[in-house]
Amino acid sequence: MVQGGNAPLASARVVVEVTAPTRLDVSGLLLTAAGKVRSDADFVFFNAPQGPGVTHRPAAGGAPDAIAVDTAAVPDEITRIVVTASLDDRRATFAGTEPTATVRDADTGRELFTFTPPRLSRETALVVVEVYRRGTEWKVRAVGQGYANGLAGIATDFGVAVEDAPPATAATTAPAAPPAPPAPPLSAPPMPAPAAPPMPGAAPRGAAPQGPATPPPMPSGSPAVGKVTLDKGRVNLVKGGSVSLEKAGKPFLASVRMGLGWEPAGRGRNIDLDASVIAFDAQRNKIDTAWFMKLSVFNGAIAHSGDNLTGRGGGDDEAITVHLAGLPPEVCGLVFVVNSFSGQKFTDIKNAYCRLVDAATDEELVRFDLAQSEPHTGVAMCKLVRQFSGEWVMTALGEYVDAKTARSMVKPAAAML
Repeated sequence: MVQGGNAPLASARVVVEVTAPTRLDVSGLLLTAAGKVRSDADFVFFNAPQGPGVTHRPAAGGAPDAIAVDTAAVPDEITRIVVTASLDDRRATFAGTEPTATVRDADTGRELFTFTPPRLSRETALVVVEVYRRGTEWKVRAVGQGYANGLAGIATDFGVAVEDAPPATAATTAPAAPPAPPAPPLSAPPMPAPAAPPMPGAAPRGAAPQGPATPPPMPSGSPAVGKVTLDKGRVNLVKGGSVSLEKAGKPFLASVRMGLGWEPAGRGRNIDLDASVIAFDAQRNKIDTAWFMKLSVFNGAIAHSGDNLTGRGGGDDEAITVHLAGLPPEVCGLVFVVNSFSGQKFTDIKNAYCRLVDAATDEELVRFDLAQSEPHTGVAMCKLVRQFSGEWVMTALGEYVDAKTARSMVKPAAAML
């Protein structure tokens, strides 16, 4: 096929394989006549491999990543399924590595069509082909439309909620809700010492900001009595424990890396978890999220290492680097979360941990091993909170919730700050 060409499908069940000289992630989106998905459930990819009439088939045994389409099972309101390819290496482009789509009869494996797009350059993701409905007939079209902003760009273009809508402004009227006790100001919990002073501008949720509070006086150059710092080296935390990221009374770190890890529990089953970090302001409004579909936020001040699909291998499964000095001043809290997008419970996972590492020296500074697992799909591992004084405090959380994505973790994470 040539770009823009189309042809009728002689088979009701087809598989679209996509190959390239480098590793690819292949996805499918089910679109209505408006050109949008009905919900995030219409985005079929490695973390969500099943959709109505559409299935993601991972690469295995020499067979490439593919999207299978059973046209008889596709809902009536879906008019087309677009098949996309994105590069596994988020730093690479498609220049010189143009992918080839092969459409096969799913029952016999017979090749029906092939398509290779014209020469590409800066593209990092591509709509390769689409399977679409024309009346009672199904057809295939060679597309080859490139995107420079990766899979997230494609997903957003077709209506997938890559990020939540921005938090409501102060002028927005919130819907009525049952009265609840006001939340305390955003700060780390006390560490056998007087409670940490409130964040600048922090106020109970629902109340107007009252301006910065004046922190209680502290002995110059020395930590509060009983406060855990990095003065004595590596710190092991238990759930609810906190440590200040300072040494000799001064900020000790410019850049840190949060490493998160886990192992599948039993029968060698792969567990694909996603680590993310959600950034909040002093009023617990979400500012941004770094996760596998948005690897860099705040101009690189927070950078995600990319998705790990199995949890196997030594070392951290996923890592998130934070350049503390590069964070915007409105970022007052970071909550690090892990989710099971495909729905396995954390009781299927063992040895989950998070550890804080000096990004400059690779020295492990703080570690929190999650001792207990619960039958939920999300866990808030830890938080970093900026104090009024400017110091950062890490607190081990280990709080489970039912949430398959970082988006669903925003509200529970805000409540944990």
